[in-house]
Amino acid sequence: MERAFQRAWDHWPEVARDPDPAGWVRAAAHDWALSPWHRFRRRYRHPEPPPPDEDDRALLDALLSLPPPYRRTLVLYDGVGLDLPETAAETEASTRAAAGRLMYAREVLAERLPEPAGPGELHDRLADLASTGRTRAVEPAAVRAGGERRARLWTRTAAAVTVVLIGSTAMTLHTAPTHYVPPVPPGETVRGVPPRVAPGPLSDDQRELRARLREALLDGPERLTPEAR
Repeated sequence: MERAFQRAWDHWPEVARDPDPAGWVRAAAHDWALSPWHRFRRRYRHPEPPPPDEDDRALLDALLSLPPPYRRTLVLYDGVGLDLPETAAETEASTRAAAGRLMYAREVLAERLPEPAGPGELHDRLADLASTGRTRAVEPAAVRAGGERRARLWTRTAAAVTVVLIGSTAMTLHTAPTHYVPPVPPGETVRGVPPRVAPGPLSDDQRELRARLREALLDGPERLTPEAR
């Protein structure tokens, strides 16, 4: 039930607009009670102690033997006091199906209980069983404080993630290239090319050619001499 009130606080705008806020909380409590995930919580590793009275234990065992839809219908109708259309709406069933579940659940309880009880007496016994069982629930103020704390945590987490996304986007835009850069192909080995040889000393013919070129640089008409200014 504590988890149902926590979810109601977290989804308060939705709960406030719901035509039946109490029904919203009851549906949340039922879904959480049947969920296998809450069994991993540390406080639920140890089951609740059974009721001290023998008749209450027999009633609880008979209720737990019912399938969840039938058990929920019986508790809502005979325990909470809802009428048949409200019970059908909350269990997401037709009125005829809810009536059939209710009759079947009453027959099972009448067979399993040592002292059969009518609808009125069953209502009183269910109320006594609910008031006798002391669940490990926290105070309403603690539930509200926990909800506010989770809301602040989620808000700060969302703000931090938004800042990180904005920063990473800005960094990407700043460092991304503005034009297409073709990839550099991998190097390949070229075969059949002779290696480069360092130049050696000039031969006699090469030295003679160099001397003739130097002499023709100033007097020859085939070349242009730069003018010094």
